[in-house]
Amino acid sequence: MKRFGKVAVLFGGNSAEREVSLMSGRAVLAALQGVGVDAHAFDPAERDLHVLKEDGYDRVFIALHGRGGEDGTVQGALELMGIPYTGSGVMASALSMDKWRTKMVWLAAGLPTPRYAILDADSDWHAVARDLGLPIFVKPVHEGSSMGATKVTEAGQLKAAWELAARYDSLVIAEEFIAGAELTAPFLEDRALPLVRIVAPGGNYDYQNKYFTDDTRYDCPSGLPAEQEAALQALVMKCARMLGCRGWGRADLILTEDGRPYLLEMNTAPGMTAHSLVPMSARVAGLGFEALCLKILEGARLG
Repeated sequence: MKRFGKVAVLFGGNSAEREVSLMSGRAVLAALQGVGVDAHAFDPAERDLHVLKEDGYDRVFIALHGRGGEDGTVQGALELMGIPYTGSGVMASALSMDKWRTKMVWLAAGLPTPRYAILDADSDWHAVARDLGLPIFVKPVHEGSSMGATKVTEAGQLKAAWELAARYDSLVIAEEFIAGAELTAPFLEDRALPLVRIVAPGGNYDYQNKYFTDDTRYDCPSGLPAEQEAALQALVMKCARMLGCRGWGRADLILTEDGRPYLLEMNTAPGMTAHSLVPMSARVAGLGFEALCLKILEGARLG
């Protein structure tokens, strides 16, 4: 493991997803140390990033989630210091963190994604409900893990949903509801991993059901016909390439009953907790958690 040199596992940070990041980072750190990597914990909320250079770190495993870690800012700092890091680069990280601009790229490339509207204090709530139909998902543009997100079932609920999302972000998006199977599609380098079908209580895959309950069911293998799964995996790799993603990541999508896929969002630093989906998919592909962490670390680079 000496080829990796001194490794910093970045986790924690100051985003709304700090608690999830702490869980991810601790799991990654334990896995790397368990196989003999000279890995050390590094919380950017407690130490300045320039210490990475001063302390002679050779590469960084990014286990930060949300803004300040998944949005290109940390990636840019590491580029300037010349320290290789895991996951996508500056542009792809920033773009993928922005749900609005991600959709614009996908739509420009002819890729399927639900219709949307940007909300603000002057939005005509009834017009939004009329245009997108109900239910509608209201989300902060730059948050993950369902932070500040609401499923709206009546036009009269839209303003309150916008107000909640606006506490997290100055940009808020409303997205049409697509009925169907909720799937997530991880990838590792240029390889799509097995799809995971998510069956949440009441169809509500929120923050609580993602990380802190055992009521959500995850099916991997997904149960889809092999040909259909392969087509969805190809779609995911295409959508990742359009955003410039590299290393590893996870796309979320909906598959309607008549077999039409809709891309929801891209995650460039997905969770690595006990409830996380990338490790689950990797296990089905024959990669245990430690092997997955090593594979991601091997892909650390600049540029």
